[in-house]
Amino acid sequence: MSAQIISGKTVAAVVKDRVRKEVAALAAKGVEVGLATLLVGEDPASHVYVNYKHKDAKSVGITSIDVKLPADATQDDVFAAVDELNARQDVTGMIVQLPLPEGLDGEAAVERVLPTKDADGLHPFNLGRLVLGQPGPLPATPSGIMSMLDHYNIEIAGKVAVVVGRSFLVGRPMALMLGMKGTDATVIQAHSRTPDLAAVCRQADILVAAIGRPEMIDSQYVKPGAVVIDVGMNRSDDGLLGDVAFSEVSQVASAISPVPGGVGPMTRAALLTNTVRLAR
Repeated sequence: MSAQIISGKTVAAVVKDRVRKEVAALAAKGVEVGLATLLVGEDPASHVYVNYKHKDAKSVGITSIDVKLPADATQDDVFAAVDELNARQDVTGMIVQLPLPEGLDGEAAVERVLPTKDADGLHPFNLGRLVLGQPGPLPATPSGIMSMLDHYNIEIAGKVAVVVGRSFLVGRPMALMLGMKGTDATVIQAHSRTPDLAAVCRQADILVAAIGRPEMIDSQYVKPGAVVIDVGMNRSDDGLLGDVAFSEVSQVASAISPVPGGVGPMTRAALLTNTVRLAR
């Protein structure tokens, strides 16, 4: 059996087309949509990722505001930059690119962003609204994954979903979104200290791998016919690797997202969606 490929590029193109129309409709009413990024330091992966975000924003008519600070910036420098963006009328959504350089508090920087400009959906206020099932900007990566599952008509209700990883960026909000009323999966939150992790993963009808270990999830972790979503972005001498051993697992799963070309484009598309909704 060879798995269906869940292409984030394909779904992102659909999302961006919708966002482009929404931006044009807002512009006709005199509402400008602007996405700002704050990047601190010289991390190559972060620079590449931020450049992609701005390219995506411009492609749908969103004004792109790019703010960079040197690696020796202090926490106060970061706070001041966030405050300035909070005050700008042309910024309707913004993100602090994580991780910040060593010695800086990334969570404190995210919390400094106004909840009404939180394009990443990671401010504690907005995460709290997610827990309560209230509307607000959703964490970008889990939101993008939900859009992928929806686009490919993958049934979630009544299924067992295993999320491997518990970060506030992906794992915890992903588990909440899969299990919330109206989505109705039975969710298991697993992690690196879960006893017999492979056996737990084999219970999954939908397996989301967000553990940050290259190609850790091989065929022994996957129930035949499961849907596998790979969130991993691990850089190596062989290029970008996911958390899933793609060539092996694709022979067991019914559907699988690749790396690259899977979750990454959808994370960026979800940022655009949040930015437009915040502007509206």
